[in-house]
Amino acid sequence: MRFSDIIVAMLVVTIIVLIIVPVPLGLLDFFLALNISLSLTILMLSMFVNEALEFSVFPSMLLITTLFRLALNIRTTMSILSTGTAGEVIASFGSFVIGGNAIVGFIIFLIIMIIQFLVITKGSERVSEVAARFTLDAMPGKQMAIDADLNSGLISETDAKIRRRKIQREADFYGAMDGASKFVKGDAIAGILITMINILAGFILGAMTMGLTLPQSIERFTLLTVGDGLVSQLPALMISVATGVIVTRSASEANLGTEVIGQLFAQSKVQYIVGIVVIILGAVTPLPNFPFLLIGTLILVAGYATQNRKKKEAFEQEQEEIEPDTSKEDMRRPENIMPLLQVDPIELEFGYGIIPLADPNQGGDLFDRLVMIRRQIALELGLIVPIIRLRDNIQLDSNQYLIKIKGNDMAKGNIVFDHYLAMSPGAVEGEIEGIETIEPAFGLPAKWIKSDLREKAELLGFTVVDPSSVISTHLTEVIKKYAYELISREDVKQLIENAKETNPTLVEELIPGLMSLGDIQKVLSNLLAEGISVRNLVSVLEALADHARSTRDINILTEYSRQKLSKQLSKTYFPFGQAKVVTLDQNLENMLMEAIDQNENGTYLAIDPIKTQGILASLATEVRKLMQMGEMPIVVTAPIVRLYFKRMSAQAIPDLIVLSYNEIESDIDIQSAGMVSI
Repeated sequence: MRFSDIIVAMLVVTIIVLIIVPVPLGLLDFFLALNISLSLTILMLSMFVNEALEFSVFPSMLLITTLFRLALNIRTTMSILSTGTAGEVIASFGSFVIGGNAIVGFIIFLIIMIIQFLVITKGSERVSEVAARFTLDAMPGKQMAIDADLNSGLISETDAKIRRRKIQREADFYGAMDGASKFVKGDAIAGILITMINILAGFILGAMTMGLTLPQSIERFTLLTVGDGLVSQLPALMISVATGVIVTRSASEANLGTEVIGQLFAQSKVQYIVGIVVIILGAVTPLPNFPFLLIGTLILVAGYATQNRKKKEAFEQEQEEIEPDTSKEDMRRPENIMPLLQVDPIELEFGYGIIPLADPNQGGDLFDRLVMIRRQIALELGLIVPIIRLRDNIQLDSNQYLIKIKGNDMAKGNIVFDHYLAMSPGAVEGEIEGIETIEPAFGLPAKWIKSDLREKAELLGFTVVDPSSVISTHLTEVIKKYAYELISREDVKQLIENAKETNPTLVEELIPGLMSLGDIQKVLSNLLAEGISVRNLVSVLEALADHARSTRDINILTEYSRQKLSKQLSKTYFPFGQAKVVTLDQNLENMLMEAIDQNENGTYLAIDPIKTQGILASLATEVRKLMQMGEMPIVVTAPIVRLYFKRMSAQAIPDLIVLSYNEIESDIDIQSAGMVSI
């Protein structure tokens, strides 16, 4: 344990003991001096911090100092009432500070109490409540701003984590201050009650037990009580002021003193006007001349200094603007070439006409949609989508956008600004005027309609979406299609570490003894290539751990993983528990099994091209029949030939779903609506 931890712990224990254990007057004087010094330190710290979080321990300090002050009040009260003395510190405040006049001291004490309780304490309490509420209300907006900056590439993942942690700390701090400010209020009320008790009880005890006359008792105990009240309320006042300063501070780049001077004397015109008015008041009116003339002159001098400073800053800024641009020289430096070699995993480039959709200042919400895309892909596919870079490209048409995966052009589209895309879901009650087009994500016929026709189109049964939705939907589909290319070893490492938190034994058994991160990446990539979610990563890892000892073939391990996900596949492709599918003829399956060959690169189908074309023609016919029935095109095969038939069918029907019997739950009712034959 560090020495500072021991000191703080011992201090808190000492405060608790101080409440119940009598202490000598000399030690009591030391504690009273320590209380004043500690309060002054806190007040100075509150004025010199740039933002509240630099003094995040303040709520705890507020509790400790309040407890310390109350403990001292108890000790001094006991000393005053039992012996009629309270040490040199209180005696000094009672005689020197208030001049030995009990009435004057009592009035000063009441004024301090009124200022602290009605002005500073009430104000600090209210500001704390409002700051806590507004900080909590602003958290979602701040989180979205961080996500937008992260998606646009303005900050890194590390910066985003730091900013999110800071937002959480701000919420915790202002929430704690909301509660801690109640200590200040309670302390002020307790000070008033303790003072009243000291005076009344002192009068009685002084006259009854100490042999003092009533005037002597009133004088002694009033001086001691007022001295005690001033000694305790002076630190309380400093703490109250510190509380008000802390909760009213906003995040800035300078401390309170720098900001006050900088902003109060920022306008030379204001200082000239105020200085002249103050000098006129001193010279013309019956008011005392010297103070007004002196203050007015000082304000005019400050205005002149401010004006000169402004001119100097403007001149320096002009010099910076006319200095030669050194960016070209920087570009010639070899070390600046390295960032140019980096290729972003996902890029969305757009023409200048689409810029308003990506600019939050112009009402654009494209950044927010990118955040939702990453969350959607994570939920649907279990994939960590890399940062999506947004860039404007003057080489594109004004309303054109381009989607790139690892620097390669994968898809493009066009939008019509200030229009909506209307698509027919199949049955509409009429036609609507618009610009004929093709919906880019799914290739459906659609129309760009004017914004004033939106309600009419919806009433007619059209599905109407805005341009941002068109772009984000297209981007989502492209990411899903090429998810198998986007998953990297680094992504797999993060996924494995996340799974290790709940399944450490499984991960330790599999990695690195049975499989490497690269092998697992290939398995996950194979699953994503056929649109299978890897969110249930634990099941995939269990399948790999069960079979990695018997085979090192990635394709076979992928098939075992698919079979482990049979419930997930059945729910995805057979949501109603039954469906019509296309199957393979037994002779065709036997032929495919016999045609499986193997070389150093893995297994493949060694089959005559003419036979392959005949199989694909038969497959196309059966799939067409199935789609005419309104069914999803699904082919079910024997487990051993599923992978090879999927590869063969991808030549003609890339998106065809091919399942094996082992990947379908036994309670699913499947019926063969057609059979592919040789």
